[in-house]
Amino acid sequence: MVSFSPSRTFKALMTCAVLCFGGLSHAQQVFRVTTIPEEAATEQIRKFTPLANYLEKQLGVKVEFTPVNDYPAAVESLVNKKVDLVWFGGFTHVQAQIRSGGKIVPLAQREEDTKFQSVFIAKTDSGIKSLTDMKGKQVSFGSQSSTSGHLMPRSFLLQANINPEKDFRRIAYSGAHDATIASVVSGKVDAAALDITVWKKFVSENKVDTKAVDVFYTTAPYFNYNWSVHADMPVAMQDKIKAALLGLNPANPEQAEILKLNRATRYLATTPENYKGLESAARSAGLL
Repeated sequence: MVSFSPSRTFKALMTCAVLCFGGLSHAQQVFRVTTIPEEAATEQIRKFTPLANYLEKQLGVKVEFTPVNDYPAAVESLVNKKVDLVWFGGFTHVQAQIRSGGKIVPLAQREEDTKFQSVFIAKTDSGIKSLTDMKGKQVSFGSQSSTSGHLMPRSFLLQANINPEKDFRRIAYSGAHDATIASVVSGKVDAAALDITVWKKFVSENKVDTKAVDVFYTTAPYFNYNWSVHADMPVAMQDKIKAALLGLNPANPEQAEILKLNRATRYLATTPENYKGLESAARSAGLL
């Protein structure tokens, strides 16, 4: 005969309730992804929603991609753990590391990010053929926190003994690479600097006429973008995200499309050391 124990039954019910609630909570968990707004919000959604859907399958949790308004917002969102995964430029990664006291973990970068470059563009009839020709002109960068649209172009200008504040007639900040191109096309500025991959995308999609506006200077390579998480994220989850990104296979048609949208050949593992050079460049340029 089995004896009935009210206290034992109560404990069993409570254990079940905790387990059931825990399972429900996990099922409703949302994994939040965002990126620096290097292009318009509609373009970010188009580019990164397929990746979010892929991560949802790989991680086994609901994944939501939500754009932010500006670069600092992307930094603060990860530093304050409002999101779980962020696509940073090299400079915003450095800013997040400093803001968080070194608690940002870079997981993966595109193969292209190991040898990234910026380009300077101008109207082909402007007479601007070199960095020196920009003196006395109106020049646009992208966001002030952009690696390829501001930090590294500024760094290369300083190396060429050109001080933007002293040598340019006016400096503008467009906020995004597509807006930078538009500012040159429209004649609002004489020259501008931006991400080489955005420029190549615009050219390949016939969104810019290279007979009217084209590249007159391309920088030397440097490390750039990465996917980063907060160090407080469990290591097992960090490993799972990294495995998912590195596992994107260009031989798989669906995954090849994701890589294409991300302007990536493939993803590689990365380390904090890869961004030390950008931190040094930012300090030398007076941006940190």
